[in-house]
Amino acid sequence: LLPLVSFPIGVSSQGEFLVEISGTTVTITCPLEDEDIQWELSGKTQDTRERKFIIKDHDSTPANLSCSWGSEKRQLYLNAKVCATCEELDALTVAGIITADLLITLGVLILVYYFSKGRKGRASSAGDSRPRGQKMQRPPPVPNPDYEPIRKGQREVYAGLAPRAI
Repeated sequence: LLPLVSFPIGVSSQGEFLVEISGTTVTITCPLEDEDIQWELSGKTQDTRERKFIIKDHDSTPANLSCSWGSEKRQLYLNAKVCATCEELDALTVAGIITADLLITLGVLILVYYFSKGRKGRASSAGDSRPRGQKMQRPPPVPNPDYEPIRKGQREVYAGLAPRAI
């Protein structure tokens, strides 16, 4: 979705070009104040003699454009991207869409907050088959008889594990 775009372009001593884009139509206003202006588009002289030059069905190709009156000449390099299927939106519509999106997002956040607030203290009972009475403590694991802890004064049990010289 593209809005109607209007750009002041090409600053000159008497003003600047005004380029308006609407769909595939590009309207350029010459900065020269006089009537009977001669337009050139990519080196070809155009029929119109008005201050506004309208290019219908512009194909987004860059073009060199100039307007002249007598000895005065102003030039413009036009590189405008146009879209045939785009819709024009004014600033109020765009602001309304953004505001509605923010309000909907805020509403979803508030709903999630209030629905998750009540579930904070509850534990899930899925997959838990133990009774909910007192917390049962497990006894410590039985020590493996293959391993015996080292105690002071009993080093001879492990004396054979010392590195041997070859």
